[in-house]
Amino acid sequence: MRIVSLLASATEIVCALGAGEMLVGRSHECDNPEWVRELPSCSEAAFDVSVSSGEIDAEVRRRLRAGEPLYRIDTDRIEALKPDLLLTQMHCEVCAITPGDVERSGACLAGARQVTVSASKLEDIFASIRLIAGALGLEERGEDLVAREQARMEEVRRACAARSAPSVVMVEWADPVFAMGNWGPELVEIANGRLLIGHKGEYSTAMAAERLREADPEVLIVAPCGYGLERSLRELAVLEQHAWWSELQAVRNGRVAFADGNLFFNRSGMTVSRTAEIIAEMLHGVRFVAWREGQWVWVGTGMRAGSRELAAQA
Repeated sequence: MRIVSLLASATEIVCALGAGEMLVGRSHECDNPEWVRELPSCSEAAFDVSVSSGEIDAEVRRRLRAGEPLYRIDTDRIEALKPDLLLTQMHCEVCAITPGDVERSGACLAGARQVTVSASKLEDIFASIRLIAGALGLEERGEDLVAREQARMEEVRRACAARSAPSVVMVEWADPVFAMGNWGPELVEIANGRLLIGHKGEYSTAMAAERLREADPEVLIVAPCGYGLERSLRELAVLEQHAWWSELQAVRNGRVAFADGNLFFNRSGMTVSRTAEIIAEMLHGVRFVAWREGQWVWVGTGMRAGSRELAAQA
Protein backbone atom coordinates (compact mmCIF):
# COMPACT_ATOMS: atom_id res chain seq x y z
CA MET A 1 0.00 0.00 0.00
CA ARG A 2 1.15 3.54 -0.85
CA ILE A 3 0.15 6.24 1.64
CA VAL A 4 0.21 10.02 1.42
CA SER A 5 -0.42 11.50 4.87
CA LEU A 6 -1.55 15.11 5.01
CA LEU A 7 -1.71 15.12 8.81
CA ALA A 8 1.28 15.01 11.17
CA SER A 9 -0.47 12.92 13.81
CA ALA A 10 -1.60 10.38 11.20
CA THR A 11 1.99 10.08 9.98
CA GLU A 12 3.06 9.32 13.55
CA ILE A 13 0.38 6.68 13.89
CA VAL A 14 1.34 4.94 10.64
CA CYS A 15 4.94 4.77 11.82
CA ALA A 16 4.00 3.59 15.31
CA LEU A 17 2.02 0.77 13.69
CA GLY A 18 5.22 -0.37 12.01
CA ALA A 19 3.98 0.65 8.55
CA GLY A 20 6.25 3.61 7.88
CA GLU A 21 7.59 1.97 4.72
CA MET A 22 4.13 2.46 3.17
CA LEU A 23 4.45 6.26 3.35
CA VAL A 24 5.34 7.86 0.02
CA GLY A 25 4.37 11.48 0.74
CA ARG A 26 3.61 13.81 3.63
CA SER A 27 2.33 17.24 4.55
CA HIS A 28 4.71 20.15 5.19
CA GLU A 29 3.93 19.75 8.93
CA CYS A 30 4.89 16.08 9.21
CA ASP A 31 8.12 15.94 11.20
CA ASN A 32 7.96 12.95 13.55
CA PRO A 33 9.74 10.58 13.44
CA GLU A 34 12.59 12.64 12.05
CA TRP A 35 13.13 10.48 8.96
CA VAL A 36 9.73 11.36 7.47
CA ARG A 37 11.14 14.78 6.56
CA GLU A 38 12.93 12.97 3.73
CA LEU A 39 9.59 12.11 2.11
CA PRO A 40 8.19 14.40 -0.62
CA SER A 41 6.21 17.27 0.87
CA CYS A 42 2.79 17.64 -0.74
CA SER A 43 1.55 20.85 0.87
CA GLU A 44 2.53 24.26 2.22
CA ALA A 45 0.98 27.15 4.10
CA ALA A 46 -0.85 29.55 1.81
CA PHE A 47 0.53 32.65 3.54
CA ASP A 48 3.56 33.83 5.48
CA VAL A 49 3.50 32.19 8.93
CA SER A 50 6.74 33.80 10.11
CA VAL A 51 4.89 36.99 11.11
CA SER A 52 3.60 37.72 14.62
CA SER A 53 0.90 35.62 16.25
CA GLY A 54 -1.49 38.56 16.08
CA GLU A 55 -0.90 38.95 12.34
CA ILE A 56 -1.35 35.21 11.78
CA ASP A 57 -4.65 35.24 13.65
CA ALA A 58 -5.89 38.23 11.64
CA GLU A 59 -4.93 36.63 8.32
CA VAL A 60 -6.53 33.31 9.23
CA ARG A 61 -9.76 35.08 10.15
CA ARG A 62 -9.67 37.12 6.93
CA ARG A 63 -9.13 34.04 4.79
CA LEU A 64 -11.92 32.12 6.51
CA ARG A 65 -14.34 35.01 5.93
CA ALA A 66 -13.28 35.31 2.30
CA GLY A 67 -13.33 31.57 1.65
CA GLU A 68 -9.63 31.58 0.77
CA PRO A 69 -7.44 28.52 1.46
CA LEU A 70 -5.09 28.29 4.41
CA TYR A 71 -3.00 25.60 2.69
CA ARG A 72 -1.79 24.83 -0.81
CA ILE A 73 -1.82 21.19 -1.88
CA ASP A 74 0.58 19.99 -4.57
CA THR A 75 -1.89 17.93 -6.59
CA ASP A 76 0.63 17.13 -9.34
CA ARG A 77 3.03 15.66 -6.82
CA ILE A 78 0.31 13.61 -5.14
CA GLU A 79 -0.83 12.27 -8.51
CA ALA A 80 2.75 11.33 -9.38
CA LEU A 81 3.10 9.44 -6.09
CA LYS A 82 0.06 7.30 -6.99
CA PRO A 83 -1.22 6.74 -3.44
CA ASP A 84 -3.72 4.05 -2.54
CA LEU A 85 -4.58 5.86 0.69
CA LEU A 86 -4.81 9.57 1.58
CA LEU A 87 -4.93 10.54 5.28
CA THR A 88 -6.58 13.81 6.36
CA GLN A 89 -8.48 15.32 9.32
CA MET A 90 -11.84 17.03 9.73
CA HIS A 91 -11.65 18.35 13.31
CA CYS A 92 -10.24 21.82 12.61
CA GLU A 93 -10.15 23.73 9.34
CA VAL A 94 -7.36 25.93 10.69
CA CYS A 95 -4.87 23.47 12.16
CA ALA A 96 -4.37 21.05 9.27
CA ILE A 97 -5.57 20.03 5.82
CA THR A 98 -9.20 18.87 5.63
CA PRO A 99 -11.12 16.78 3.08
CA GLY A 100 -12.62 20.04 1.82
CA ASP A 101 -9.12 21.38 1.10
CA VAL A 102 -8.35 18.20 -0.82
CA GLU A 103 -11.55 18.42 -2.83
CA ARG A 104 -11.00 22.07 -3.72
CA SER A 105 -7.44 21.29 -4.81
CA GLY A 106 -8.61 18.64 -7.26
CA ALA A 107 -6.51 15.97 -5.55
CA CYS A 108 -9.42 13.51 -5.32
CA LEU A 109 -7.63 10.68 -7.07
CA ALA A 110 -9.47 7.87 -8.76
CA GLY A 111 -8.74 4.63 -6.96
CA ALA A 112 -7.32 6.31 -3.87
CA ARG A 113 -9.21 5.86 -0.61
CA GLN A 114 -9.36 8.80 1.76
CA VAL A 115 -9.42 8.12 5.51
CA THR A 116 -10.29 11.09 7.68
CA VAL A 117 -9.76 11.28 11.42
CA SER A 118 -11.09 13.72 14.01
CA ALA A 119 -10.08 14.17 17.64
CA SER A 120 -11.46 16.38 20.38
CA LYS A 121 -10.93 13.93 23.27
CA LEU A 122 -8.38 11.30 24.20
CA GLU A 123 -10.81 8.55 23.23
CA ASP A 124 -11.00 10.12 19.77
CA ILE A 125 -7.22 9.84 19.46
CA PHE A 126 -7.43 6.17 20.33
CA ALA A 127 -10.25 5.80 17.79
CA SER A 128 -8.00 7.40 15.16
CA ILE A 129 -5.31 4.82 15.86
CA ARG A 130 -7.85 2.04 15.44
CA LEU A 131 -9.27 3.58 12.26
CA ILE A 132 -5.89 3.93 10.58
CA ALA A 133 -4.84 0.48 11.76
CA GLY A 134 -8.02 -0.95 10.23
CA ALA A 135 -7.37 0.81 6.92
CA LEU A 136 -3.94 -0.82 6.83
CA GLY A 137 -5.18 -4.24 7.85
CA LEU A 138 -3.29 -3.99 11.14
CA GLU A 139 -6.15 -4.14 13.63
CA GLU A 140 -4.27 -6.17 16.22
CA ARG A 141 -1.31 -3.81 16.18
CA GLY A 142 -3.75 -0.95 16.59
CA GLU A 143 -5.28 -2.45 19.71
CA ASP A 144 -1.83 -3.13 21.15
CA LEU A 145 -0.76 0.45 20.46
CA VAL A 146 -3.86 1.89 22.13
CA ALA A 147 -3.32 -0.34 25.16
CA ARG A 148 0.31 0.82 25.50
CA GLU A 149 -0.67 4.49 25.31
CA GLN A 150 -3.44 4.06 27.85
CA ALA A 151 -1.09 2.21 30.21
CA ARG A 152 1.49 4.98 29.91
CA MET A 153 -1.09 7.59 30.86
CA GLU A 154 -2.31 5.47 33.74
CA GLU A 155 1.25 5.41 35.05
CA VAL A 156 1.22 9.21 35.06
CA ARG A 157 -2.09 9.22 36.91
CA ARG A 158 -0.78 6.85 39.59
CA ALA A 159 2.46 8.81 40.06
CA CYS A 160 0.62 12.10 40.62
CA ALA A 161 -2.57 11.02 42.39
CA ALA A 162 -1.35 11.54 45.96
CA ARG A 163 0.19 14.96 45.32
CA SER A 164 -1.45 18.31 45.90
CA ALA A 165 -3.20 19.55 42.74
CA PRO A 166 -2.01 23.03 41.71
CA SER A 167 -4.28 25.36 39.74
CA VAL A 168 -3.39 25.51 36.03
CA VAL A 169 -4.13 27.48 32.88
CA MET A 170 -2.84 26.31 29.51
CA VAL A 171 -2.50 28.93 26.77
CA GLU A 172 -2.65 27.73 23.16
CA TRP A 173 -2.19 31.12 21.49
CA ALA A 174 -0.91 34.44 22.80
CA ASP A 175 -2.49 37.12 20.57
CA PRO A 176 -5.38 36.83 21.09
CA VAL A 177 -5.16 34.59 24.13
CA PHE A 178 -6.65 31.14 23.57
CA ALA A 179 -7.20 28.75 26.47
CA MET A 180 -6.46 25.16 25.48
CA GLY A 181 -9.40 22.84 25.02
CA ASN A 182 -9.91 19.50 23.24
CA TRP A 183 -7.94 16.73 25.00
CA GLY A 184 -5.67 19.17 26.88
CA PRO A 185 -7.91 19.35 29.99
CA GLU A 186 -7.91 15.55 30.19
CA LEU A 187 -4.12 15.54 30.28
CA VAL A 188 -4.12 18.07 33.13
CA GLU A 189 -6.58 15.85 35.01
CA ILE A 190 -4.35 12.79 34.46
CA ALA A 191 -1.37 14.75 35.82
CA ASN A 192 -3.45 15.84 38.85
CA GLY A 193 -3.77 19.51 38.06
CA ARG A 194 -6.79 21.74 38.68
CA LEU A 195 -7.64 23.43 35.39
CA LEU A 196 -9.20 26.88 35.78
CA ILE A 197 -10.12 27.70 32.15
CA GLY A 198 -11.09 25.31 29.36
CA HIS A 199 -13.21 22.17 29.09
CA LYS A 200 -12.36 18.76 27.69
CA GLY A 201 -13.81 17.96 24.32
CA GLU A 202 -14.51 21.61 23.49
CA TYR A 203 -12.66 23.70 20.93
CA SER A 204 -9.95 26.05 22.09
CA THR A 205 -11.39 29.55 21.90
CA ALA A 206 -10.18 33.12 22.08
CA MET A 207 -10.86 34.95 25.33
CA ALA A 208 -10.24 38.34 26.84
CA ALA A 209 -6.69 38.34 28.18
CA GLU A 210 -8.04 39.65 31.48
CA ARG A 211 -9.57 36.23 32.13
CA LEU A 212 -6.05 34.95 32.62
CA ARG A 213 -5.43 37.70 35.15
CA GLU A 214 -8.67 36.84 36.97
CA ALA A 215 -7.85 33.13 37.05
CA ASP A 216 -4.33 33.80 38.39
CA PRO A 217 -3.17 30.15 38.23
CA GLU A 218 -0.37 28.70 40.29
CA VAL A 219 1.11 27.20 37.10
CA LEU A 220 0.81 28.73 33.64
CA ILE A 221 1.68 26.61 30.59
CA VAL A 222 2.17 28.36 27.25
CA ALA A 223 2.24 26.02 24.24
CA PRO A 224 1.08 27.82 21.07
CA CYS A 225 -0.47 25.71 18.33
CA GLY A 226 2.00 24.94 15.55
CA TYR A 227 5.00 26.46 17.35
CA GLY A 228 8.11 24.62 18.43
CA LEU A 229 9.77 25.68 21.67
CA GLU A 230 12.04 28.33 20.17
CA ARG A 231 9.15 30.04 18.38
CA SER A 232 6.91 29.66 21.44
CA LEU A 233 9.42 31.51 23.60
CA ARG A 234 9.07 34.57 21.38
CA GLU A 235 5.49 34.85 22.65
CA LEU A 236 6.77 35.77 26.10
CA ALA A 237 7.32 39.33 24.89
CA VAL A 238 3.70 39.41 23.64
CA LEU A 239 2.33 38.33 27.02
CA GLU A 240 4.62 40.68 28.93
CA GLN A 241 2.91 43.62 27.19
CA HIS A 242 -0.09 43.17 29.50
CA ALA A 243 0.32 45.61 32.39
CA TRP A 244 -0.75 42.96 34.90
CA TRP A 245 1.56 40.18 33.66
CA SER A 246 4.12 40.59 36.43
CA GLU A 247 1.33 40.43 39.04
CA LEU A 248 0.38 36.84 38.20
CA GLN A 249 1.43 34.47 40.96
CA ALA A 250 2.83 32.03 38.39
CA VAL A 251 5.12 34.79 37.11
CA ARG A 252 6.12 35.94 40.59
CA ASN A 253 6.91 32.37 41.66
CA GLY A 254 8.73 31.30 38.52
CA ARG A 255 6.01 28.82 37.55
CA VAL A 256 5.49 29.81 33.91
CA ALA A 257 6.42 27.02 31.51
CA PHE A 258 6.82 27.35 27.75
CA ALA A 259 6.58 24.20 25.67
CA ASP A 260 6.75 22.80 22.16
CA GLY A 261 3.07 23.07 21.31
CA ASN A 262 3.50 21.77 17.79
CA LEU A 263 4.96 18.38 18.66
CA PHE A 264 3.24 17.81 21.99
CA PHE A 265 0.32 19.85 23.29
CA ASN A 266 -1.58 20.40 20.04
CA ARG A 267 -0.97 17.12 18.19
CA SER A 268 -3.45 14.25 18.38
CA GLY A 269 -0.94 11.50 17.69
CA MET A 270 1.74 9.44 19.31
CA THR A 271 3.18 12.22 21.49
CA VAL A 272 0.04 12.67 23.58
CA SER A 273 1.19 10.34 26.36
CA ARG A 274 4.52 12.16 26.50
CA THR A 275 2.55 15.39 26.85
CA ALA A 276 0.83 14.00 29.94
CA GLU A 277 4.27 13.20 31.34
CA ILE A 278 5.51 16.71 30.55
CA ILE A 279 2.57 18.25 32.41
CA ALA A 280 3.35 16.00 35.39
CA GLU A 281 6.96 17.21 35.28
CA MET A 282 5.76 20.81 35.30
CA LEU A 283 3.19 20.41 38.07
CA HIS A 284 4.95 17.98 40.37
CA GLY A 285 8.56 17.50 39.27
CA VAL A 286 7.82 13.83 38.53
CA ARG A 287 10.21 12.43 35.92
CA PHE A 288 9.27 9.59 33.55
CA VAL A 289 11.97 9.74 30.88
CA ALA A 290 15.38 11.34 30.58
CA TRP A 291 15.10 15.08 30.03
CA ARG A 292 15.50 16.18 26.42
CA GLU A 293 16.31 19.75 25.48
CA GLY A 294 13.71 21.47 23.34
CA GLN A 295 10.55 20.05 24.88
CA TRP A 296 9.81 22.67 27.56
CA VAL A 297 11.42 25.23 29.85
CA TRP A 298 10.60 27.45 32.81
CA VAL A 299 10.92 31.14 31.96
CA GLY A 300 11.89 34.10 34.08
CA THR A 301 13.88 32.21 36.69
CA GLY A 302 16.96 31.04 34.83
CA MET A 303 15.89 27.46 35.50
CA ARG A 304 15.51 25.04 32.62
CA ALA A 305 13.44 21.89 32.46
CA GLY A 306 16.38 19.58 32.99
CA SER A 307 17.98 21.55 35.76
CA ARG A 308 19.19 20.28 39.09
CA GLU A 309 16.46 22.26 40.83
CA LEU A 310 13.70 20.43 38.98
CA ALA A 311 15.32 17.05 39.49
CA ALA A 312 15.35 17.76 43.23
CA GLN A 313 11.55 18.12 43.17
CA ALA A 314 11.04 14.61 41.79
